[in-house]
Amino acid sequence: MMDEFSLLLPRRVYAGFSSLSHIDGIIKETGAPKVAIFTDKGIEKAGLVDIVLKNILVEYRIFDDLPAEPTYLEAQALVDEAGAYGADLIIAVGGGSVMDTAKLASLLQGGQIRVKDLLDSPLIAKKRVRTLMIPTTAGTGAEATLNAIVAVPEQKLKVGIVNPEMMSDYVILDPEMIRKLPMKISASTGVDALCHAIECYTGNKANYFSDIFALEALSLIMNNIEKAVKDPDAMDAKVKMQIASFYAGIAITSSGTTAVHALSYPLGGRYHIAHGVSNAILLVPVMKFNEDAISSRLASGYDRCYGHSDLSEREKSKAMIERMEEIVKSLEIPSNLATFNVGLGDLDDLVEAGMKVTRLLNNNMKTVTKEDARRIYSQILC
Repeated sequence: MMDEFSLLLPRRVYAGFSSLSHIDGIIKETGAPKVAIFTDKGIEKAGLVDIVLKNILVEYRIFDDLPAEPTYLEAQALVDEAGAYGADLIIAVGGGSVMDTAKLASLLQGGQIRVKDLLDSPLIAKKRVRTLMIPTTAGTGAEATLNAIVAVPEQKLKVGIVNPEMMSDYVILDPEMIRKLPMKISASTGVDALCHAIECYTGNKANYFSDIFALEALSLIMNNIEKAVKDPDAMDAKVKMQIASFYAGIAITSSGTTAVHALSYPLGGRYHIAHGVSNAILLVPVMKFNEDAISSRLASGYDRCYGHSDLSEREKSKAMIERMEEIVKSLEIPSNLATFNVGLGDLDDLVEAGMKVTRLLNNNMKTVTKEDARRIYSQILC
């Protein structure tokens, strides 16, 4: 347990049915005469932006030219476009990539600093525009984190830019925004939240603050994710997943992810595998690798999720990992990289890239050597 720790939260969070009705009040509170809406074309096509627009009574402009898993150059292009508009409030309506780009824009609008500058010196920028995050998935937790993830093509890697100034000012968690979320996206983002929760709880930086949110997120996810993903009408389970995603995001700000995320970054950066899917593929192999160092924490997680029992610590630990494996399989997420045409010929490059993510590897409770990374990647190649 860390000797010193901290917690940073959004200024205000609204959650539950009809919480979108608070948008007008937020705009009035900020005094913003112009609003920039960050989203993507898929979200617009799904009609989710229209739901938000009903509550916006001031001038606005939509910025939607953003691909999934954007590079830092693609993120910069949208930041520049929005910067020319000069909004007084940025509203992000979307998943992790949309919210992360909005967070970057909140630091860079009207300034001389570029996204590329933040890759090397993330703390040089200060917030210039306030933000409202409205997630359309129940998984990334980006509405509550200090991170912005961008792909860096020249490194064939994803990189996390971390700056406390990127904490959202306002968050709205309205289940209407995830009611019709496709199963594939619901599954991968939900497992992403599961990774956030268990990694934050079993990392070196775990502390009393992060444990509160990570454990509650873990319990909500383990007991609701399958129903929330598979049953379109299971709104109670969907609400719980939405809250769990937010809690897991808070845990990241105080603790942080570990080797699952570290080793998944090259899969997104090199092979453009969706972030949640790459995490899901690596979750069980990394947990099995870590088990001898984190068994007591996995056992505590078991007690929180399923109640105390007469099982031994090791039995609970193994049961937790087996349950995670069942969840990934049940949600029909790939369990290896064969689907993505990644083979043994890619192994050396994966290891080399994964070992560069030292910020997260250093948070892993068990040291990950180059050979350890090779063995973990080898397990998921076929």
